[in-house]
Amino acid sequence: MTAQLIDGNALSTQVRAEVAQRAAALTARGHRPGLAVILVGDNPASAVYVRNKVKACADAGFHSVLEKYDADLSEAALLERIEALNNDPAIHGILVQLPLPAHIDDHKVIETISPAKDVDGFHVASAGALMVGEVGFKACTPYGCMKMLESIGLKDLRGQHAVVIGRSNIVGKPMAMMLLRANATVTVCHSGTADLGAITRQADVVVAAVGKRNVLTADMVKPGAVVIDVGMNRNDEGKLCGDVDFAGVREVAGWITPVPGGVGPMTITMLLVNTLEAAERAAA
Repeated sequence: MTAQLIDGNALSTQVRAEVAQRAAALTARGHRPGLAVILVGDNPASAVYVRNKVKACADAGFHSVLEKYDADLSEAALLERIEALNNDPAIHGILVQLPLPAHIDDHKVIETISPAKDVDGFHVASAGALMVGEVGFKACTPYGCMKMLESIGLKDLRGQHAVVIGRSNIVGKPMAMMLLRANATVTVCHSGTADLGAITRQADVVVAAVGKRNVLTADMVKPGAVVIDVGMNRNDEGKLCGDVDFAGVREVAGWITPVPGGVGPMTITMLLVNTLEAAERAAA
């Protein structure tokens, strides 16, 4: 068996076309969706991510603002700028690119963003809404993973065992909550898990999100399982790769996401979806 690919680029193009249509309709009513992106420092990877996000906004017909600051920007100045954006009616979403310089408290920055504009889905209010099933913003990467599962007919995971490898606040924990809401039976594995393979071999769906190459190999996968690879690493040749041993696992799994071209494009796409929803709520 060779697994079928879940093409994040193709799905992303489809979802973004729908977003652009909704954005055009909203703009016609005088409510153009607006996203502010803040970049502090000169991390090269962050600069690429930010550029891609701003371009995606422009392509979808959004108003976008990119604010770049030197690495020595004070925490107080950053928080003051966020508060100003919280009060700007033309801005519906605020994204502060992580990681931030060491002297700035990530948590304090995230919590200063208004929950109504937390389109990254990182605010405690967003996490709490996800936990209890209320309306909020879903963290973009796991939200994108759920869209990918939905695209292959797995919107309802009743009777399915889903295993999440990783427990970060950005991916692992919200991923587990979203899978629970889709009726999956969920197991979360992490660095304290004794026998990872024994658990993943029981899984109908595996989401690997730890940022470590080859954390999931072919012998750890149940034949026909769906494998979602959230990782973004470099192999010995310097090429992008995920957390999954793609070549090996592809011969066992039923479905698999590639890296690149899998979860990555969907993360930015769901940022657009969240920003659009924020604008629609503000216009309601």
